[in-house]
Amino acid sequence: MEAAQRLIRTQFVFPLACLAAVGMVVISEGSHWRSVATLKRLGAMATASAGVQGLQQSILDAETGQRGYLLTGRAEQLAPYREALQDIASGFALLDAYYSAQPRSAAVLDKLHTLTMAKLSELAQSISRRGSGARGLGDLVVTDIDRQQLYAIRALASELLEHEAQRVEEGQNDLQRTLMISRIGVATLSAMCLLALYLYLQQTAALKAQQLTLKQTVQAERDRLEAEIKRRTAQLTELAHHLQTAREDERLRLARNLHDELGALLTSAKLDAARIKSRLAGTAPEALERLAHLVETLNQSIALGRSIIEDLRPSTLSNLGLVVTLEILAREFAERSNVQVVCKLSPVALDASAELMVYRLVQEAITNISKYAQAHQVWLDLGSQDGLVTVSVRDDGVGFDTSVEPTSAYGLLGMRYRVESEGGTLQVSSAPGQGTTLRVGLPASGASHGSLSGPSAGTLSGSSTASSPT
Repeated sequence: MEAAQRLIRTQFVFPLACLAAVGMVVISEGSHWRSVATLKRLGAMATASAGVQGLQQSILDAETGQRGYLLTGRAEQLAPYREALQDIASGFALLDAYYSAQPRSAAVLDKLHTLTMAKLSELAQSISRRGSGARGLGDLVVTDIDRQQLYAIRALASELLEHEAQRVEEGQNDLQRTLMISRIGVATLSAMCLLALYLYLQQTAALKAQQLTLKQTVQAERDRLEAEIKRRTAQLTELAHHLQTAREDERLRLARNLHDELGALLTSAKLDAARIKSRLAGTAPEALERLAHLVETLNQSIALGRSIIEDLRPSTLSNLGLVVTLEILAREFAERSNVQVVCKLSPVALDASAELMVYRLVQEAITNISKYAQAHQVWLDLGSQDGLVTVSVRDDGVGFDTSVEPTSAYGLLGMRYRVESEGGTLQVSSAPGQGTTLRVGLPASGASHGSLSGPSAGTLSGSSTASSPT
């Protein structure tokens, strides 16, 4: 029984709410268009009033220009007069079109037109006489007829303005009535529309169910996007590992070519120079001096080649292990930059690719320190615990704000991808004035490397520079 009553109430309220909504739209639209029409009429009235006032002003401007010409005889004084004639013509054209459907005002406008044309004719005649050579000073005297003409023109213009004022007042009253009717109708129909609230409450349950379905759909799409992001991230990590491997392979190939080919050529040249020097001993001092300089140049070239080879692929990493290689890197940096480096290095179990990645990361971190950080001391740590190898590079330099994205963060991004490609993690800690710390965690390999060196800890002295993001 209660359900049936609820159904009846629903069937009664819904048509009533629709009727109220339709009625509100009708009243609102009717009031809107009626108000728009009234406002347009008021705008046209304002334009007509402005036209009448402008007409009066143009007549005065024409007379002013005429008098200026009569006094001076200069043709440029007629410019205001000619502009006023054009304004008068355009003003009458506007008013003629506006008052064409208003007989009462049109009759007044005709009288105004007649008087204005008579006045302009007088002005034109006086200008013509002055242009023919006559002094025409008598034209400057304002006669009673002139005053009467001006008064008549002003009276007709005032009559037109009064008509417009009356029509404006009527339009304003009509607009007020329209707005009042609209207010009463909208208020009544709004009260009726409150009955539609019941229908809204009935639809709430269905809307909630729909929202739940939509939420589940969005969650499923979000899960799909997260899975896609993880897949793409894995692809990027794999790509970084591939690029790093390709780069290291290319460096190894170049290092071998330099060592096997360029090194052999330089060594051969050095031996040839030594043989020539032994044969010329005591015979040509100047040639011996040149040969000595050549041998020195070849020695420097060989040393430079070795340095380039070591930069491309450090031989100590394969022969002596990661600990010794990092010690050499730290010592060379300390000697070169005069920054104190504190090393705490322990042997760790890493794959060859992971060892090379750690060396490159430390090398890049030290390069950043020398470029940006203005540090006085650097701490380099390497160790392992519970199957996790940790590497950290810390400095006491200027640091940076990690919450602000740097203008160029490709160095840190490249480090992160290289570390992740080896299954590790990279953490960057820094703050302005508090230095920077790079901390890497890598899974240890199953067995120790034969090239690992013993534990090492020490301090290498130097001064000035520390890390910042590349």
